[in-house]
Amino acid sequence: MDRRSFIKRAGLGGATAVAASTLAAPAYAQGKRKLTMVTTWGRGLAGVHDSAQRCADSITAMTDGALEVEVKAAGELVGAFEVFDAVSSGQADMYHGADYYFVGQHPAFAFYTAVPFGMTAGEIANWYYNEGGMAMHHELGELFNIKSFLAGNTGAQCGGWFRKEITSPDDFNGLKFRMPGLGGKALGYLGASVQNLPGAEVYQALSSGAIDGTEWIGPWADEKAGFQEITKIYYTSGFHEPGAALSLATNLEVFNSLSPAHQKIVEIAAGESHQWTLTKFLAENSAALGRLIAGGVQTKEFPDSVWDAFGAASQKVADENMGDEIFKKTFDSVRASMARSSKWDDLSDGAYLRQRNRVLGI
Repeated sequence: MDRRSFIKRAGLGGATAVAASTLAAPAYAQGKRKLTMVTTWGRGLAGVHDSAQRCADSITAMTDGALEVEVKAAGELVGAFEVFDAVSSGQADMYHGADYYFVGQHPAFAFYTAVPFGMTAGEIANWYYNEGGMAMHHELGELFNIKSFLAGNTGAQCGGWFRKEITSPDDFNGLKFRMPGLGGKALGYLGASVQNLPGAEVYQALSSGAIDGTEWIGPWADEKAGFQEITKIYYTSGFHEPGAALSLATNLEVFNSLSPAHQKIVEIAAGESHQWTLTKFLAENSAALGRLIAGGVQTKEFPDSVWDAFGAASQKVADENMGDEIFKKTFDSVRASMARSSKWDDLSDGAYLRQRNRVLGI
């Protein structure tokens, strides 16, 4: 599928196509510029809003204030799920968010956050920076008039909070559960009533009974959100986001109007935020999990029958998108990279961690 036919199919209209065709010779803006960053995060959401703010502050600092990035949290300029269209159309200059929120624009955006039974944080970084993932992200984003970079990773996300224990796949039938992206579509195949809610709305929905359960991120962010006040049943490993990446996307015309040095600063700031965010979650999660357990939270693992059902449902979701050329190309690239890296990880880090924990008794 070429770019023009995809734009027509996606209903983006002639204006976007014309705009995208006039970007070859940008005029670099002189002097100081203020750029508006909209986010999918409520202000203060643990880790993810911090990631957006760090990225913005880094761009401002590294350009010595020539680019001043102002962060607008979800709802302050546009809604959480409106940031993609706001940046694509030029209403805002850039967004920070989780690209799997935008699978409605194209299902391949899921790969730049997480897909069911997908890559860990280390594996997605390897694929992105060494095996063509960044180029694919750019190709996809440019169809929608944006320039995208990975700009955060939460690490492995938890299976979620439930009002009752999950003992078989049948327990998902009719369950009202919050889960975005392709993982949510997989739960739908198990009979769940899947909700895609912005993070800032999840606590109220769970508290009111509008949903029966939710995944969010992990112990630190979940504790800050207060889910332990509502239920004590916490599944600490999930199939849907083994290493959830975040993205910084800039309106393509805006990006191309920046000097080459400032373009590189945007890329480097995004990459630094990616690493900082991952380490922040790793640093905070263990301590938060200890506090949750001390407060009565019960940590659980899904039984094998449920994991098998997750796997079958996830394959159905992948299969239904294989007719799209971009999705299939990205899927094949991800699977090939994951197969290569996971073998070495298991033989090296995996074996080491098993032996280290046995020897040290931890």
